[in-house]
Amino acid sequence: MVIPQRYKKLQQVLSKRQPDLTVITEDVHKPHNLSAIIRTCDAVGVFAVNAVNSQSKMPTYSQVAQGSEKWVQLHTYPNITDAIANLQGSNFKVYAAHLSKEAIDYRKIDYTQPTAILLGAEKYGVTQLAADLSDGHIIIPMLGMVQSLNVSVAAAVVLFEAQRQRLAAGMYDRVSLDGDIFNKTLFEWAYPDIAAIYRQKGEAYPVLGEDGEILLTKDNHP
Repeated sequence: MVIPQRYKKLQQVLSKRQPDLTVITEDVHKPHNLSAIIRTCDAVGVFAVNAVNSQSKMPTYSQVAQGSEKWVQLHTYPNITDAIANLQGSNFKVYAAHLSKEAIDYRKIDYTQPTAILLGAEKYGVTQLAADLSDGHIIIPMLGMVQSLNVSVAAAVVLFEAQRQRLAAGMYDRVSLDGDIFNKTLFEWAYPDIAAIYRQKGEAYPVLGEDGEILLTKDNHP
């Protein structure tokens, strides 16, 4: 059984998850960069990250993630067109970190609306196709000799601005996750090994008690 204090912590973290704030990574192939992005997403309260890696296999997690990949879902797509279309179809605005004539200061975006931040490969940035499909382009003003930040650092800068706006709007004070998704994710966080057994058998998870205990029924047991 999960320790009651830990169960309460899991509930508290899930209650602040923001399902309508996400990141799309396009061919971010270095493991430490993807891991750092996921770690920042966990810290900010992002529920899921979307990744496209058309040039190679998805990179493995590095120690930079510090286990945060367990708490942030990773959705993968075969190409950037599908990734952007899926999010736009769910009423997300997709903003690409991309230096263009149309690009605006990242702080001018309203991140209290459903928002996806698109970040490109470490060396080349987002592809032109991704830039064209996006709803807008954002930049982080640079006052030094370099023109851009490391992709994981850029993600952190933008995401914490989004967090600032959402905190001010009280969006972390209410549960945003759908009830079924909340309960499903809570069970998977609290009992990952048991959850794997239920998924393998194609059975629904049992209900959890107030302190995180599993309430089994005759029709619902591993």
